[in-house]
Amino acid sequence: MFSQEFQAYLSRFALARKLGRQHHFYVGPTNSGKTYQALETLRQAESGVYLAPLRLLAMEVRDRLMQAGVPCNLVTGEERVLVPGARHTASTIEMLRPDHPVDVAVIDEIQMLMDPDRGRAWTAALVGVPAKQVFICGANSVTSSCIRVLDALNEPYTLTHLQRMTPLLIEEHSLCGARYHAAKLRKALQTGDAIIAFSRKDVLTLAARIRQWGLSVATIYGALSPEVRRVESARFASGEAKILVATDAIGMGLNLPIRRVIFANIHKFDGIAPRPLNATEMRQIAGRAGRHGLYDTGYVTVLEDDEQWHLLAMLDADDTVPPFALPIAVGGGDIESLSQRIPTWRLAECIEHLHNQYAKDSGQHALQWQVTRLQYQQALLIDQTAPQLSIRDKYRLMCAPLAIQVPIARDYFVQCVQAVATQQARPLPQLPEWLNGQQAQYLEQAELICQHLSLYSWLSYQYPRIFVDSALIDDARKKLNGFIASALRVQAGYGKTQREAELG
Repeated sequence: MFSQEFQAYLSRFALARKLGRQHHFYVGPTNSGKTYQALETLRQAESGVYLAPLRLLAMEVRDRLMQAGVPCNLVTGEERVLVPGARHTASTIEMLRPDHPVDVAVIDEIQMLMDPDRGRAWTAALVGVPAKQVFICGANSVTSSCIRVLDALNEPYTLTHLQRMTPLLIEEHSLCGARYHAAKLRKALQTGDAIIAFSRKDVLTLAARIRQWGLSVATIYGALSPEVRRVESARFASGEAKILVATDAIGMGLNLPIRRVIFANIHKFDGIAPRPLNATEMRQIAGRAGRHGLYDTGYVTVLEDDEQWHLLAMLDADDTVPPFALPIAVGGGDIESLSQRIPTWRLAECIEHLHNQYAKDSGQHALQWQVTRLQYQQALLIDQTAPQLSIRDKYRLMCAPLAIQVPIARDYFVQCVQAVATQQARPLPQLPEWLNGQQAQYLEQAELICQHLSLYSWLSYQYPRIFVDSALIDDARKKLNGFIASALRVQAGYGKTQREAELG
């Protein structure tokens, strides 16, 4: 069933083919206990690996195993916390070790196969994790596509559908009625509410508004480091914060005592334009309401009446999708071979060539090469910055974590690429003097410096002779995270939310 080029991809995972793997799908909505059951098997195994969608979740599972008396390593793109004698590892999914056999593997949030930028990491885990027993957890939306690949590999599977352990009810009325009104929202808020917005600005502005109303607030959004998100999660879980304001980051497995989910908006920016949330996204987020063991029922609602129809439609919709080709990553060796055939030493030309080639695919295969817009943009930036670098180095740098749409992050990345090209040692970024105070206006700058540290940490594993200050990263992170956690509690907001701006 697999063509020659896909056989070459599968050959990257030779160990997995030898193990006679057995797969177990635990699929269902949030709050159905699917990941809990898989992690119990992992805990009891002689050896195992948990593959997480987020560094934060890898940290949480590692802590859980350690507390249960199971020594466990933590491995992400930015850190290696290795425990002597540990035979278990919690890692981000991109850090899959196809050469390290274990008894049990848990692949979490399998529906991320549909992610246009990261889906290929879940395919690699599905196809290549070298475990005798593989537990695949997540929404049911992609099960048929996974099974098509496993059938082609002649690897057996079982399928377990799980149901929510607490009912999820859509409230009969929106919080504000026909039109957004701050006074109505203020009156409607209750302890245990989580308001979901889809931009950092809206999250911070809503949190500031609610804080001005005399309610304590926890704040979670993507630009925050995992350490700060843990602090904010703990504040909400302990009851110190009565209300949570967050982005859809909470939809990715965070266990929070949410009674009601309130969508502040039903649109999110997908990198090109705003679009309505789809059924899988709305279910993942809404399903965080009504945590089993704390509440008998979870509730979900929106701010305005005209958004309620979309909520109803998406939660009632079948979120399964027809079988599609699972995305797979182009490897460094593939890029090197292509650059010699074209020939070119420009990485962006290789990426563009692959994109044009694979866009013509009929879509009938079980696997499909994934070449993304962000990869092309990053490759173009590397070519422009350091054309003399080898294709192998350019490919490696293209894999670096980068928010390329953020100018300051892009500029810092350019400086790092130049350091690699010139083989000049680069120190850790200096921490500013304002870190010693509590000036909330520097919150965004602190977040950006955290991103610089994450990039530096990743590069220090790739080029340890150039990025030489890896030993200083932990202390710098602690200072920045402490500042950010403090600033979140005193920040005064940033003007109007998107909703308020629309109303003038």
